[in-house]
This record gives sequence, structure tokens and C-alpha cells, in this order.
Amino acid sequence: MELTVFQELTEQITLECFFMTDSQKEEKVIQLIDLHHFMECYNSEIKIINYIHHPINIIEENGIKKGILFYDLKHSSIFDLNAYESFKRQWQLQEIWFVFVEEEMNTNTHLYTDFIIENSIEIFYDKIFLFNFFQSTIKKIK
Repeated sequence: MELTVFQELTEQITLECFFMTDSQKEEKVIQLIDLHHFMECYNSEIKIINYIHHPINIIEENGIKKGILFYDLKHSSIFDLNAYESFKRQWQLQEIWFVFVEEEMNTNTHLYTDFIIENSIEIFYDKIFLFNFFQSTIKKIK
């Protein structure tokens, strides 16, 4: 991501998210960085529609509206899966993707599969990926 684009997007977060705490704004910037790097690694033709007001990023890929939720097992909080289903209907999304973000190589993939099973992720999300941020690799889990 070019520095000027990053600055414009972070300024947008600052302006539109004035009601958020500094830590919430920081989370939003991390979400934005994850989204852009994921797009670079997955498909640069993805168009961002909305990322500001919800943890799910709304994108368009080949004319199809999709949502992407980034999740870091180390830092993310528990979420309401039913809220995401209603979000999908509200925004008329064709798919919602769940993307685990990891910063270092993790050879213990059972952490991810256990989390998927325990939280019924495969029921609510159309695709599940493992995204290693620093290795710039994306592995489709489901």
C-alpha cells in the first residue's frame, strides 16, 4: 500500500470514528492494514466498499459483494456469530470469509481447527483462510 493511500485512509478513520477510543482506532488501523495486505496477496482486483463501521470489511470481487472478517487468535475477542449473519443479509453479501491472521509461522494447526469446530465457524462463513501476514501467504482451510 502506498504511503499516501494509507495516510488518506487513516485520516478517514480519524474523521469518521471520532467516537472511538484510541485503542479502537488502533484496532481499525490494524484491520485496514490486514485488509490491504490480504488483498495484495490474494487478488489486487478487490475493491473496498466499507471497513469503517464494523469488524467485517465489505469488498467487491468480480462484481460480487463479500465480507471479510480478520481474526487473530492471540488478540481478538469473542464475537456474536448471529450478528454476522444479520450483517450479511443487511449488506446483501453473497459470501463472508473468515481469515485467521498470524504473524509467525504456527506449526500447530490444531489451534485453528479446534477454534473452527468449537465456534461453528464453518456454519456461518463461506470460506476460511489462514493468512500469515509476514510470510505473505494465504492458505484456504475451507
